[in-house]
Amino acid sequence: MNWIILIIAGLFEVGFTSCLGKAKGTTGTEMYWWYGGFGICLLLSMGLLMKATQSLPLGTAYAVWTGIGAVGTVLMGIVIFKEPADFWRIFFIFTLIASIVGLKAVSSH
Repeated sequence: MNWIILIIAGLFEVGFTSCLGKAKGTTGTEMYWWYGGFGICLLLSMGLLMKATQSLPLGTAYAVWTGIGAVGTVLMGIVIFKEPADFWRIFFIFTLIASIVGLKAVSSH
């Protein structure tokens, strides 16, 4: 169950970084809504990460959490913010995913 909580925490990390990206391109009230979303996603992400690390190894949980956030944020950048999707970016996304899966595989929990 704590792995599921950790994955959800990582998805909220993608949420708060995406909200930052959207807030950067707006002004006025819309900008504050995006910053509000950032704050909510940040609190949920950190809270779920704290919950998951109560029973998962801290180093593994943190690496998986940041990995989900990094991969998800890069993919959101490509899909939503029209960032480039060249060979090397995709290659290194896959190596990061392989590392996350490897950490999960060797974890004792």
